[in-house]
Amino acid sequence: MSLFTIDKEKCVGDGACAAACPRNIIQIKENLPTPVAEAETLCINCGHCVSVCPHGALSLKTMSPEQCTSLPENWQLSPDQIELFFKGRKSIRCYKDEAVECEKLLKLIDIARYAPSGINLQPVKWLIIENKDDVQHLAGIVIDWMRNLITAGNPIAEALHFQGIVSAWEADIDLVCRNAPHIIIAYGLQADMTAPQSCMIALTHLELAASAFKLGCCWAGYFQMAASMWPPMQEALKINRRQASYGAMMIGYPKFQYKRTPLRNEAQVTWR
Repeated sequence: MSLFTIDKEKCVGDGACAAACPRNIIQIKENLPTPVAEAETLCINCGHCVSVCPHGALSLKTMSPEQCTSLPENWQLSPDQIELFFKGRKSIRCYKDEAVECEKLLKLIDIARYAPSGINLQPVKWLIIENKDDVQHLAGIVIDWMRNLITAGNPIAEALHFQGIVSAWEADIDLVCRNAPHIIIAYGLQADMTAPQSCMIALTHLELAASAFKLGCCWAGYFQMAASMWPPMQEALKINRRQASYGAMMIGYPKFQYKRTPLRNEAQVTWR
């Protein structure tokens, strides 16, 4: 089977598939889309050609229009809605003592897997720390890492005020994982140069989608630093040595609901 097939009765030869192809491997010949010579090798299976055709005339050998979710005409949010949504988003650091249903966590990841990735490599892998006791155990390992840096006089410890975080931990105040019931980690192959950015983008999608499920998220920065720098943390996460964590997210049901958007600095914009 060729890279793609065309339903000649549906195709109108408008060239939308060729224009939308990020690899420029579709050309219009005799009013029909035709793959270029190296199309099989260059195709990244992104499906843009299938998605853009309003007539459902093009089918990749890996996907047909019928297999793809149809978008209604009014699927986009309005400018006012998107502004309110983004300005209303908050990093949640106070959680209810309530576990999130596994189905919700999996649904969020199912949504986040549609985040863009370099040349559609989709390199993101996911690790869910489901048990709250395990989250606290890992937070304790982060504290051990902080203590190690404090003892070594590492400037990171002073710059990020690790002593205060350790002292809070010793007073039963968790400033590492904020007593979140779960942590979601995005990781990928160290040799894949697209993995770090792809993981960050995917986690951002997950964070933004979480509010639709009445969930709140917060980037677990200390957790991620330890995961990238502290061998005991890497061993505890049991991630293959050829792979690395590129982002961690606390997630749970918010204990409080925010009622207004705080002020932020004006954007600094340079026009050229």
